[in-house]
Amino acid sequence: MTGPAGGPSLLQLALRVEHDIFLIRQRGREVAEAVGLEHQDQVRLATALSEVARDLLRLCGGADVTFAAVVEVQGPVHLRVDLAPVRPLPDGRYEPQSGAVARLVDMLGVVGREGDTVVRMSRRVPANAQALTPERLAELRAELGSSAPASAVDELALQNEQLIAALDEVRSQRDELAVLNEELQETNRGVMALYNQLTEELEETNRGVVALYAELDEKSAQLRTASESKSRFLANVSHELRAPVTAIIGLSRLLADSASDPLTAEQARQVGLIRDSATDLLGLVNDLLDLAKAESGRLEPNWTEVDLRAIFGQLRGTLRALSTKPGVELVVEDPPLPGTVRSDEVLLAQVLRNLLHNGLKFTERGEVRLRAEIRDGRWRLSVSDTGAGIAPELHERIFEEFYQVPGSTRIGGTGLGLPYARRVTHLLGGALELTSEPGRGSTFTVVLPVGGA
Repeated sequence: MTGPAGGPSLLQLALRVEHDIFLIRQRGREVAEAVGLEHQDQVRLATALSEVARDLLRLCGGADVTFAAVVEVQGPVHLRVDLAPVRPLPDGRYEPQSGAVARLVDMLGVVGREGDTVVRMSRRVPANAQALTPERLAELRAELGSSAPASAVDELALQNEQLIAALDEVRSQRDELAVLNEELQETNRGVMALYNQLTEELEETNRGVVALYAELDEKSAQLRTASESKSRFLANVSHELRAPVTAIIGLSRLLADSASDPLTAEQARQVGLIRDSATDLLGLVNDLLDLAKAESGRLEPNWTEVDLRAIFGQLRGTLRALSTKPGVELVVEDPPLPGTVRSDEVLLAQVLRNLLHNGLKFTERGEVRLRAEIRDGRWRLSVSDTGAGIAPELHERIFEEFYQVPGSTRIGGTGLGLPYARRVTHLLGGALELTSEPGRGSTFTVVLPVGGA
């Protein structure tokens, strides 16, 4: 495994029997830790590796597994794992039994290698990890070659420890949220009751997840069931929360209305706080509902000829009121003729509104600009801002659910808008691209076929 961007393998293993899956998972995590992957990424890689190994053992009778550190030319370092089946793959193709496996790594697919076909997966090594010089790689090979693998029981115990740590973190976050909600206890009693019910359901689900880790042979089917249950759970919860939250907003507006009994200044301020908190909660509920619809496949585009000039004009009018910062200007350019694309007008406008709203929220000075152009037979709808920018190593992470860029510029939000925008863009037959670097702003580009999907 050599070349302009590669190097010798770090470790080689053989997959022939069921017990080898435990060994490969354990050694995979050790290699990931050795090259500098973060703890969560170590667990993700090890989980994906055990699932692919299980599939290849069933389909091909086993595989030869090779770990290597690969440095792209002028690019980042990746930990790459090649699994060469001992027998050819059926039809030369491979699809993991669990659809969630591909999301655990940066790349998973079948590639050709030296006249053979292998299943390859890779995960990017953080930029702040120790440099993998030839000397460092030789040291890692020696350490990995001399270390003795643990037993299957030890590996299972380690997995349970990791899961318990995750449960503790969830419980800690739940307790913090309960403290914040006490401030709205009198006006939000119905929401708190529902929250307690959801907490009990979450604990029950987590107990099921612990049992799931204990029964690895049924893991793939149960993970699919858990994913479907999560989408239904989010959809049901969102529907149940919208009514009481909307009622809270309506009651607070009635209290503040000039036609009602006058309030003292302090009462007016507290009613305003209630309304603002309920509005933020309603935004979170709507984001959860949109994300649940996208994940469950219930979003069906209404394909029509969409006039981009009409959408741009609507966005210019509705979002100009959000541009309240004196140093920030909202610029919406008219799209070039013919200015039409076959798409879903509502979904496309929702994606662009989301991107413009993010730009206005995170830009302190300069402008947020929406423009359109046709390049290489495709529409490119770009939202550019002059904000703080995003580091290259975070370009993919910001599309993960609930992830937010750390730093002083983070202003509210749920971390659901960008994952939802990318899913909707894919549903419309396009792609959502990001160009950004710290101190130079960001550009999100929706790429769509001129004639539609």
